[in-house]
Amino acid sequence: MIKNYLKTGWRNIIKNKGIFSINIAGLAIGIASCLLILLFVTDELSYDRFNEKADRIVRVIFQANVNGEEIKEAVVMAPVAQVLKNDLPEVTQSTRLAKSFNNRIEFDGAYYGQSSLAYVDPNFFEVFTFPIVQGAKTEPLDKPNTVVISKSFAENTFGNTDPIGKTLKVTNRDENLLVTGVMEDMPKNSHFHFDLLVSTLGYAQAKKTTWMESDFFTYLVLKKDVDIDVVESKLPAISEKYMGPQLKEALGMTFTEFTKENEIGLFLQPLTDIHLHSDFSDSTTLEQGGDIKYVYIFSAVAIFMLVIACINFMNLATASASKRAKEVGIRKVLGSNKKQLIYQFLAESFIATFLAAFLAVIIVSLALPFFNQLAGKDLNFQYLLSPEVILAIFSLILIIGFLAGGYPAFYLSSFNPLSALKSKFSGSGKNSGIRSGLVIFQFVISAGLILSTLVVKEQMNFIQNKELGYEKDQLLVVRSSYLLGNNEDNFIDEIKNNPLVENVTHSAFVPAGESDNEVGGIFKNNEFQRRMSFYNVDENYIPTMGMKVLEGRNFSEDFGAESDKVILNQKAVEILGFNKNPIGKSFQRDTHDGLKTMTVIGVIKNFNFKSLHQEIEPLILKYNPYGGIIIRSKVADMSGLIENLNNRWNAYNVKEGFDYSILDDSYNYTYLKERKMGTILSLFAILTIIVACLGLFGLVTFTAEQRFKEIGIRKVLGSSATQIVALLSKDFLKLVGISFLIAFPLSYYLMNKWLQDFAYRTEIHWWLYLLAAGITIGIAFLTISIKSYKAASVNPIKSLKTE
Repeated sequence: MIKNYLKTGWRNIIKNKGIFSINIAGLAIGIASCLLILLFVTDELSYDRFNEKADRIVRVIFQANVNGEEIKEAVVMAPVAQVLKNDLPEVTQSTRLAKSFNNRIEFDGAYYGQSSLAYVDPNFFEVFTFPIVQGAKTEPLDKPNTVVISKSFAENTFGNTDPIGKTLKVTNRDENLLVTGVMEDMPKNSHFHFDLLVSTLGYAQAKKTTWMESDFFTYLVLKKDVDIDVVESKLPAISEKYMGPQLKEALGMTFTEFTKENEIGLFLQPLTDIHLHSDFSDSTTLEQGGDIKYVYIFSAVAIFMLVIACINFMNLATASASKRAKEVGIRKVLGSNKKQLIYQFLAESFIATFLAAFLAVIIVSLALPFFNQLAGKDLNFQYLLSPEVILAIFSLILIIGFLAGGYPAFYLSSFNPLSALKSKFSGSGKNSGIRSGLVIFQFVISAGLILSTLVVKEQMNFIQNKELGYEKDQLLVVRSSYLLGNNEDNFIDEIKNNPLVENVTHSAFVPAGESDNEVGGIFKNNEFQRRMSFYNVDENYIPTMGMKVLEGRNFSEDFGAESDKVILNQKAVEILGFNKNPIGKSFQRDTHDGLKTMTVIGVIKNFNFKSLHQEIEPLILKYNPYGGIIIRSKVADMSGLIENLNNRWNAYNVKEGFDYSILDDSYNYTYLKERKMGTILSLFAILTIIVACLGLFGLVTFTAEQRFKEIGIRKVLGSSATQIVALLSKDFLKLVGISFLIAFPLSYYLMNKWLQDFAYRTEIHWWLYLLAAGITIGIAFLTISIKSYKAASVNPIKSLKTE
């Protein structure tokens, strides 16, 4: 029986191959889009879940609000790990990780350049699942100056030689590390990646007892079935017990007094939430994470794509019901019951869905490299061949088969045989209303996605063109100039004499991209105010960056040593209460040697030195040039300048090659997530409207066939092709127009919520609605016109001939 259903279904599909092709194309695009997004979402949700204890591991984070300064940091104080292990019975293990910067590695006289290195506690491998494949399987870091290296680092450094027992040298710190183990490379879906893990037993920072400095990423392993909220509720008491005495010594007030007007404390974050639910300052994150909002957005897009493809199937099947009315009547007269007819029509649906799924898998295999480039992923087609995914695809086929074919099957099988044999079905009435509703739904999604894409692009243009308070164009950043050693000043002098260079400054502090960071406590009249960011610069920083001095002066060699002089941005002036005559005012800065008095010599215009997601924060410039060079080029095309600098760099026989970045590119990279989202959203907006228009094309095709004789009569009576196209288009375009009334308010609400993530954002202008409407109507009208014009161009004699 099943074989007969399939055979008959295939014959009907071949008989109506035009409508069938449209259905297959729409379903294939919908399923392919769903599979691509499924791969993306699955990868995003998989982060850190490879760890055997992932469901019990939490990270300790620090949050505070002190005199208006909001602090959110993923690092905490050195003693926190051991204190929480000792004081909380729910904690079975605790471990720490401290990221190290600018690590230059040597082995046996060979120089390997910068490597990713972190200091970790000896029990690190008991908490995280990074298999040791060579060397000590247990406690490989139980001695000072021991290191576990990644498999790829071992192969690149030692080749086929056994690395165990070999000594690596960290040249910039003159530190020798004994290799005790080799681990598998950290999985891509980990929230951190390092090639060298060094024992904290030889790391001085790990022995600190202060609760006033945050340096360590700290992780706890909780007992099974422990409620995180219960554990977290005990942290305020621990903070008061251990932080309180040091707070009183530093600020002169008790913990209770301090927290009357301020908020401060430790909190817990599940390990599996880190990648998608982190919102910490850039200086306290290990790597740029994802965003759960984008997972929700793309998941919704995937569902809508499938629903629209299924709607096409339902629309076309019910619209073509009149063509199959006699078939249904004859089958019923010959004894077929309703159940048999439902099975027959469902068989056709499953054949179409299976073929669409097969075509979708081919589309995914071809599109995956392009999608990986757009999404910044490394998704593998082999994942689609895993048993779980094959089962998911098979389930998807069943769901789509029932969803797309269920309603048409029940609808077609319910025809009265007498009416069916008389062909009294025009596709109008109740079912026409349902089809109209489904068409509106399709274009609600399509128009909504188009408007959303335009808003994202408008925000990206706003970011690109916003006045930042400095000139980001034609700036070249050399972060590693310190590698020149004693030749660094000579290199800077050569740059100054280069005819292609307008200005140069010696500073490691950059307002976009990788930068040094310094934060210090500020006191006024010996009373604590809050923490503020510091930039260490020279006298050329302000002119090189194109910043504006509003009051006072810049640093200058004419005034001698200026290590106790500072320049404030407008926000710092406001917070310190120096609004009237700030020049000459002073405050104290907390240093290792106690409070140091700083005198204000100038005020600069506020500039965005962090992401536009954040409001401009107070900033203090102090004279202390070191460790980096920023160059302003006279020409937009910097290729000649870069080549010249590369040659000069190599003349000093530096162990590493000339490494640079262009500030404009670094600035754009800051918003890489948003740009990827906009690009992917654009892609799926296009695919969604293609699928919707495929359905529209099918409906117009069917309508033109239904009104074939009417079109012939109108042509005989003098109607032009344009008038007939307008006749066939009017009703469909009316449905598209109605969809705007739903799509635009909904899109406005959702995109306005998205824009709230930016402290500086564009408005959703009225012309964006007009543009979205124009694009949607234009594409829909083009789709309708192609078929309508073809129908209107047929010789009326053909349509008026008797059957």
